[in-house]
Amino acid sequence: MKNSILFACLLFFLFGNHNSMAQPIFIQDSIYIFEMNDGNIFVGKVKVIEENKIYVVTTSQGVLTIKQQDIVVIKKLDASNVKEGQYWPTNPHSSRYFFSPSGYGLRKGEGYYQNAWVLFNQVSYGFSDYFSMGGGIVPTFLFGAGSEIPVWITPKFNMPYKNGKGAFGVGSILLGLIGDSNSGSGVGLVYGTNTFGNRDKQVTVGLGFGYDTNEGLSDYPVFNFSGMVRTSKNWAIVTENYFFSLDEFGVLISGGARYMGKRMAMDFGGFIPIFPGIDSLYILPWLSVSVPFGTRY
Repeated sequence: MKNSILFACLLFFLFGNHNSMAQPIFIQDSIYIFEMNDGNIFVGKVKVIEENKIYVVTTSQGVLTIKQQDIVVIKKLDASNVKEGQYWPTNPHSSRYFFSPSGYGLRKGEGYYQNAWVLFNQVSYGFSDYFSMGGGIVPTFLFGAGSEIPVWITPKFNMPYKNGKGAFGVGSILLGLIGDSNSGSGVGLVYGTNTFGNRDKQVTVGLGFGYDTNEGLSDYPVFNFSGMVRTSKNWAIVTENYFFSLDEFGVLISGGARYMGKRMAMDFGGFIPIFPGIDSLYILPWLSVSVPFGTRY
């Protein structure tokens, strides 16, 4: 009999209350975001919590009555998420520019898929707040059956500054070929980046060395200077620039914008190569789409 009662209690605990949301503890004068089943988002202060789980919330649009059963997420907002009374979601794309990384990393459980010009496909994921890993491939249909396929991995360690005004990162990009007759060979880049600013407004300086797995590091470094300024809830200005020397000094500069929607982001801009022997102005267009996934903030 006792075992039957325990079993019944266990079933109730597991299944009898699966549609209910744990009652959150609200802090007076703090601002909360309510994400609803229908996709609407409300931001405001909780005025009253009634016993039948109805929230009376004071927002910029007025006083709203919200039923708990219609709520997907309740989250306390940081002051940095509210700009002039408007809610700015946490920037899910602060760890990179067009391609190059910033000192910030992906948070644990956060990831994204990026596609640039159909050719380049990469998935990156944050395994912790301090380590992330990406992997990419160029589609096989571009090369034909039996061709060697370019693939790459991008491990990265990062350490945010305690004052929240920057981060330092180190990582590598290793490129190889699937089906390469020289098994185990590859080329890549090892780098360090130092970012100044927060996740919405930042500049990054970086230094890297190319390498060959058979021949070691290159003799000449590559310098990187990049920046991003978030100008509104959905838009940011992005620049990514490289300075390097092979036989002669060369520069690759870029500028463009990023649109950040709820379910995707789009980067568009152009790169301008400045090298000895290039007398005309060339603009290499850039277009990529990123889809965040994983932990919701």
